[in-house]
Amino acid sequence: MILTGKILARIVVVLILGVILQLSFFSQVALFHVSPDMLPALVACFGLLGGTMSGAVTGFSVGLLLDCLLIAPLGGGSLVLLATGYLAGAYRERFGYPRGPAAPLICAGLTLFAELGFGAVQAMLGEVGSNVSSMVLKDILFQVIFAFFLSWPLYIGLRRLLRPALVEAPRPGRRPTVMESLRG
Repeated sequence: MILTGKILARIVVVLILGVILQLSFFSQVALFHVSPDMLPALVACFGLLGGTMSGAVTGFSVGLLLDCLLIAPLGGGSLVLLATGYLAGAYRERFGYPRGPAAPLICAGLTLFAELGFGAVQAMLGEVGSNVSSMVLKDILFQVIFAFFLSWPLYIGLRRLLRPALVEAPRPGRRPTVMESLRG
């Protein structure tokens, strides 16, 4: 991802808007008695579009902002979302941009990773008691399903919003454009 002032401003606005939407809207909506968590999917989309550095930085930033706004112990959410963004970026750098339903499936899998990570961090910090209900598994399952459906518009919207900054390798069987051949 090529960062310019305008692209950086777009990213900051999207991240802040994402955290505000999560705290003010998605946390108040309950579908099947579970509130959707869109932040792991948002961070995964940034990682899938920009690579490991973009995914890790956006994950850390979103996690830190979330921890500050929730008055939670600093670092737990940052660590989990940093790892989520990094893993999405590692997929992007290894296999290229996901095609078809691969992006929502990756976002759903990374949401599962993030929700388990949030639970592990809370358990290590002593915030979770020893009685963990089996309802937690139902909640995590619904979080993953919500992430799958939320990541479709997130990925498509972010890809269009950040299109000027994205660096794509030419597809096999396609002749490179003049600008692509000048880049190297």
